[in-house]
Amino acid sequence: MKSIEVNVSSVYQTVSTDTIKALDAEAEKCLEIVDKGTGAGNDFLGWVNLPSATPQALLDDIEATAAKLQKSCEYVVCIGIGGSYLGAKAVIEALSDSFAAYKLSAGNPKVIFAGQNIGEDYMFELMDLLRDKKFGIIVISKSGTTTEPAIAFRLLKDMLEKQVGKEQAAERIVAITDEKRGALRQLATEEGYKTFVIADNVGGRFSVLSPVGLLPIAVAGYSIKALMKGAADMEAVTAKPGEQNPAQLYAQTRNALYRAGKKTEILANYCPKLHYFAEWWKQLYGESEGKDGKGIFPASVDLTTDLHSMGQWIQDGERTIFETVLTLEKQDHEVIVPTDNANLDGLNFLAGKRIDQVNKMAELGTRIAHIDGGVPNIVITLPALSEEYIGQLIYFFEKACGISGYMLGVNPFNQPGVEAYKKNMFALLEKPGYEKETEAMKKRLSGNA
Repeated sequence: MKSIEVNVSSVYQTVSTDTIKALDAEAEKCLEIVDKGTGAGNDFLGWVNLPSATPQALLDDIEATAAKLQKSCEYVVCIGIGGSYLGAKAVIEALSDSFAAYKLSAGNPKVIFAGQNIGEDYMFELMDLLRDKKFGIIVISKSGTTTEPAIAFRLLKDMLEKQVGKEQAAERIVAITDEKRGALRQLATEEGYKTFVIADNVGGRFSVLSPVGLLPIAVAGYSIKALMKGAADMEAVTAKPGEQNPAQLYAQTRNALYRAGKKTEILANYCPKLHYFAEWWKQLYGESEGKDGKGIFPASVDLTTDLHSMGQWIQDGERTIFETVLTLEKQDHEVIVPTDNANLDGLNFLAGKRIDQVNKMAELGTRIAHIDGGVPNIVITLPALSEEYIGQLIYFFEKACGISGYMLGVNPFNQPGVEAYKKNMFALLEKPGYEKETEAMKKRLSGNA
């Protein structure tokens, strides 16, 4: 089977091969730190061997649970935020028919998401959709008290219990949570929910290859065993130091660019199905590297769509950016541009060509234009959109993130800045235990502080 490929030759106008190669020893050391668990945050490295170490029995259990939900539900709501929803959303969107939401199909429940925002209209409209429908819930939270998913679960659990009764509702709720402690673990034990464990040593943004991502993906009808096989293949490839290690090459190239003043990385794709993959990537790298006043800012564009909005800035804006281009080698379907006798649109020169050929020439032309405009490009080639190749890509980015974060000099596995907004929000909402913070916030907002 082929593998994803990384090509960095289009960065050499900015950083030379010698500059990148000079980082070999540093990158190999950081790879060793990830694999041996000797660096900061080493208590969150459980993801490193997940593909090869996950028991077949667990995958069988996840598939059986998914099949049960598929049989009893028209909709399955996956409740979670951050890494507890982005990974599953990314994989499902990448593998799904682009118009699946508008097509009726028997035996395949729609996986929809909640708890990733606090939008009141979103929640009302979701509940309106589910009213009088057969639905189930996958609730994902280590603690069970994270505000956004906890609100969504409270509402949907209440709705489901009123609709089918507590006993039947318990059959349609699966909790993915801590093994022993937390509010959700306690509730799941009391109510008899089927549960899967979020391992203590797997952080949220690295959890897609755990039950957190695997159960929703399986419910959506995709092969989690193929996904894990692809990830395991990449685990083996990226365990070996050297220029044949794609994760090491990507990590050291982007760090060479960062040190040369390229502070923003734009992940560009030419396949609409990869939009949410880019969203997952942004969390992975933003939360891992953005700390201690450091970090490459992760941005993304969907091309050619965004060439008509962000294209001007990428081409001619401040030269502090580089692009990583996800290119898809093979499409699943073939559509030919027809001949039109009137040719009023002037497109007969494209007649007989596949749409994918047009798209790939747009991609190549754009890459050349951006490189000529001073934007270095890293190109990652994905052979096709399949479970195995998506599994490879997920693990590739995870492994490269660990290496890159250590090269940057930060702990890639914590997220201390995430708590700041929560403290302010709880103070403003007058949560018990935040009385001093509430008083200080009121003074600040009144202008007396």
